[in-house]
Amino acid sequence: MSKNSGIIRILIAKVGLDGHDRGVKVVARALRDAGMDVIYTGLHRTPEEVVRAAIQEDVDIIGVSILSGAHMTVFPRILELLKESEAEDIIVTGGGVIPDDEVDDLKKLGVKEVMLQDTPPQNIIDSMQRLVTERGPR
Repeated sequence: MSKNSGIIRILIAKVGLDGHDRGVKVVARALRDAGMDVIYTGLHRTPEEVVRAAIQEDVDIIGVSILSGAHMTVFPRILELLKESEAEDIIVTGGGVIPDDEVDDLKKLGVKEVMLQDTPPQNIIDSMQRLVTERGPR
């Protein structure tokens, strides 16, 4: 939770050339309606922009929505940049269209949760709350 407010802060990002944002907007609204602070970066962001914004906004979680198939490039880069910035306490999650057999690979890299396109919004909310509780205060 944010150091000052006790409210979970989440940065939602669309990385790369993926131009579809209906699903991510539904997720952002659900998280906001559940009482979380949500920052949506918009479309076509780079991993560098996402990490910079996450650090500046003092978020608890980065949620990357990806439909383009670039997840095995995007997530390792985000995790690398967080490590370089000594911001590894920011939780990284992902969602969208990701092949089932690659979900475990992403988790081994350090992505804490992967929610696929059919994940109900309440499950996403519950996962974000659980991850922040498990991490504990920053």
